[in-house]
Amino acid sequence: MKKIATLFAILAMAIPTLASEPIAMDKQMFIERVFDFQNDSWAYQGDRPAIINFWAPWCPPCRILGRTLTQIAREFGDEIYVYKINFDEQPELVAAFGVRNLPFTLFVPMEGAPQAKVGNLSRRALRRSVNTILLNR
Repeated sequence: MKKIATLFAILAMAIPTLASEPIAMDKQMFIERVFDFQNDSWAYQGDRPAIINFWAPWCPPCRILGRTLTQIAREFGDEIYVYKINFDEQPELVAAFGVRNLPFTLFVPMEGAPQAKVGNLSRRALRRSVNTILLNR
């Protein structure tokens, strides 16, 4: 019985962590979950604030930021979404936002315009941006 209780405790801790990973996003998902950049002016369609990170596998700072964003996704759980967009695979989204340098990160609050940051961000800077820009804390 003690083994079963331990197993349930481990699973209870692991399930939120597994569910809180950055979500790979393509053009169609972006249109459905964020906004239809082809037809509309900015109006966020999500049900919670989001971080949208443009990255590329050949970009060392992107890989570092990717690990940090995974930690942020786990830390904030279901308070925010963390999306990742592959720079090479989504040229229309890259062009829509004028992304020229990587990593490029958008902080998308529930109301108001998104705010962009370019370059690698520390966990502390990400946490501060989530709290101030996305969660109004």
